[in-house]
Amino acid sequence: MSTENLPQSPEQPSRKPRVAVVFGGRSSEHGISVVTAGAVLKAIDRTKYDVLPIGITADGRWALTADEPERMAITDRRTPSVEELAESPEGAVVLPVDPASREVVYSEPGCVPKALGEVDVVFPVLHGPYGEDGTLQGLLELSGVPYVGSGVLASAVGQDKEYMKRVFTSFGLKVGPYLVIRPREWERDESAARRRVVDFAGEHGWPLFVKPARAGSSIGITKVDDLSGLDEAIAEAQRHDPKILVEAALRGREIECGVLEFEDGPRASVPAEIPPPDAHAYYDFEAKYIDSTPGIVPAPLTDEETAEVRRLAVEAFEAASCEGLVRADFFLTEDGGFVINEINTMPGFTPISMYPQMWQATGIGYPELVDRLVRAALRRPTGLR
Repeated sequence: MSTENLPQSPEQPSRKPRVAVVFGGRSSEHGISVVTAGAVLKAIDRTKYDVLPIGITADGRWALTADEPERMAITDRRTPSVEELAESPEGAVVLPVDPASREVVYSEPGCVPKALGEVDVVFPVLHGPYGEDGTLQGLLELSGVPYVGSGVLASAVGQDKEYMKRVFTSFGLKVGPYLVIRPREWERDESAARRRVVDFAGEHGWPLFVKPARAGSSIGITKVDDLSGLDEAIAEAQRHDPKILVEAALRGREIECGVLEFEDGPRASVPAEIPPPDAHAYYDFEAKYIDSTPGIVPAPLTDEETAEVRRLAVEAFEAASCEGLVRADFFLTEDGGFVINEINTMPGFTPISMYPQMWQATGIGYPELVDRLVRAALRRPTGLR
C-alpha cells in the first residue's frame, strides 16, 4: 500500500537540552555554592539550553528556586541561601529514580504533583560533603542522568584529603607531611590523640595547619603557631568533620592550575600564584570570597616551571580518575620542586574564582567554559566507564 497520499505528521522541532543546575546543600559551603550557581545561571547560553535551577536547603530539601542570578551574590559580606530563593517553604523537587525516565516532579503539601519535564544533564555546583563527595554523583548514576564533573570514586577521593594524599603518593606525586586523627582515636583516648599531634609538631615544627579532612573553601582551617592554640584549632576543625587532618607548613609559593576535559583528553590551563594576603594569616575563606584577594594570572614562573606544574596537574587529574574539571593546588618549595597540596573536583566557580580566571588567561572565557563542561557531560555515559 502506498503512503504517498496519506497525511504526513509535521516534524517535531528538536528541543534544546535541559540543564538542571543543582546548588546549595547541607555542607558548611552552602552559601558559596549558591554564589557559584548564580554565576553559572547568568553565563549559560539560553539559546542552546533550557535551564532548571534546583536548590538543596541546609536541611536537605530539594527546592524549586527562582531563576534570578542577581539574588545569588554576596551582599554586605554575607552569602545567600537556598531558603531565600525557594519558590515555596515546603515544596519539594524529586529526581527520577528510574533510568528509563528523566522526568522531574515538583510537589507541595495538599497539591497535585506537577511534572517539570525531563532533564538531560545535571550541573551540580555543590561544594563539600553531601554533594561534591560522590553522594550526589551516586544518586545521578542510579537515575541514569548525565552530570558535569567527576564520578563517584574521584569525587570521594577529591573530598577526603587523607585518601587523596594516599592516591597521589601511590602514583608518585609528592605530598607534604601530614597526620590524620580519626574520630574513634579521639573518642578512645583523647590525650593519646593529642600527643600524636604534639609529637608531629616536634618533628616538623610550628606552625601547623589543622583542618577538617573532608571540607573545602578553607572553612574550619586554623593556622596554629604554638601549643597554646592547638585545642581550639582541633575543636574548630571537628565542628565541620569528626576526622581531622594536621599538615606541616611548607615554605614556598602557592601555585594553582586548572584542568579541563577536552574531546581528546584533559588539558591544563596556565597556572596562577596566590600571594600571601595582607590582611589574613593565610588564604582563608574571608580572603578567598569576602575580600577577594587577587591571584596573579599567569603565575610568574619560568617556562620549565610552568610546563612542569601543568604536567603534574594533568597527572593528578588522571591519578584520581577525574572527569570534567579539577583545580590542582601546589606549593613550589624553596628547593625548586612542586608538592601537591590538594585537588578540587568542583572548585570555586564564580567569575572571580581562580579556576575560571586561569582558563580566561588560557583563552577560554567563562560562558565557553560552562558550555564545554555541559557538552562534555552530554558526551559521557553514566555507569561504568
